[in-house]
Amino acid sequence: MSGHQPTVEELLAKAKQPAKDAMELHPFYKGKIQTTSKCCIRSLDDFAIWYTPGVAAPCRDIAANPMASYEHTNRANTIAVVSDGTRVLGLGNIGPEAGMPVMEGKALLFKYLGGVDAVPLCIDAHDPKDIIQFVEWIQPSFGGINLEDIQKPQCFEVLDTLRKSARIPVWHDDQQGTAAVTVAGLINALKLVGKEMGEVRMTMLGAGASNQAIVRMLVVAGADPEKITMVDSKGCLHKGRTDIQNGNDMWKWGWAQRTNGEQREGGFDVAIENAEVLVALAQSGPGVVKIEHVRSMAKDPIVFCCANPVPEMWPWEAKEAGAAVFATGRSDFANQVNNSLGFPGIFRGTLDVRATTITDEMCIAAARELAKVAEDKGLRPDYIIPNMNEWEVFPREAVAVGLKAIEQGVAQLEFDADTLYTMAETQIKEARAQIDSLQANGHIKLP
Repeated sequence: MSGHQPTVEELLAKAKQPAKDAMELHPFYKGKIQTTSKCCIRSLDDFAIWYTPGVAAPCRDIAANPMASYEHTNRANTIAVVSDGTRVLGLGNIGPEAGMPVMEGKALLFKYLGGVDAVPLCIDAHDPKDIIQFVEWIQPSFGGINLEDIQKPQCFEVLDTLRKSARIPVWHDDQQGTAAVTVAGLINALKLVGKEMGEVRMTMLGAGASNQAIVRMLVVAGADPEKITMVDSKGCLHKGRTDIQNGNDMWKWGWAQRTNGEQREGGFDVAIENAEVLVALAQSGPGVVKIEHVRSMAKDPIVFCCANPVPEMWPWEAKEAGAAVFATGRSDFANQVNNSLGFPGIFRGTLDVRATTITDEMCIAAARELAKVAEDKGLRPDYIIPNMNEWEVFPREAVAVGLKAIEQGVAQLEFDADTLYTMAETQIKEARAQIDSLQANGHIKLP
């Protein structure tokens, strides 16, 4: 006798529960991260070492050689999570204060999953030049910068400029992180349906920062841009879209020239017809992608609906429509295609070799390793990508990223694969052990 099959009402209630819990537990803890010591304090005499007068010696050493800051301070393992709060999760422009819970959560994930110390910095500055200046000013304190939830097209200018001007690695997780994890999921989804990356026709619902970066990464991974059709709020991108030719989003106009080889015109209904893959990162649903849309796709359609906090369609709707593989960005559904599987391991590997940048090839290396972790365990329609519980994902990604950085000549430190794995594993296990210890000893109280 089969077990109880949950009703739609029960599934909806389960999907809404995290938001209810969040409203209780955020004020209970009054934040998710705090500062704590990593050095010993045997007695107050030790402050003569950690502060004055002893601290003057490492200060002089760094003054003579600024790179020594990576040895005397926590800079080598610390990044800043920088956001202006203009494009938060799917909530839109809610401001820097309202963005702080997200950035704190990001910092928590960085630490627990990647062993990376992250400082959330939500700033009341929205001009790209001001954000760029802010990052350039703070870089002496950090080993890297994670840009987060900055609206387009400003996010493109900020990232592109800082990747050239900054002395430390800068990346935008909504672009590169989302793209890397999406590519990993598609690699395995295509294996399940027996199709090749360079041969399938794809539709991208949404032409914002995430989907533009996904298309860029897909092309690096072997997809044919002419077989990709992007759809924004006004319809398919194509060479005749003069409405975007003279706008401030030159990046979107660039993709209008490279994609949609058939030059399809019209809305989403036109773009989705006979597509083999749909990647939706448009707007929080449900009801954005409909059952009839999926039914109009080619045989064995792959459907990724990854808007947060609610996907463009529910998993049970996709199943009814005949999707062969369905993924969302949520952890409470199967196949979570979410940045959280990428950024901790990618930054871990970047920091461990002290890379000066994060290249697209480093992201693709992480994507292929992420896909391999799932493949090693056996692919299924409801398992195309690992989940956050599979902690070995992160050191394996770190190794792949570190080795690619070394290969590309952007690493300042060089190690072999075994050493890189041990380094990453040690940092991640230590971070988790710290949290376990604080909970076990009552310093983090359970609700």
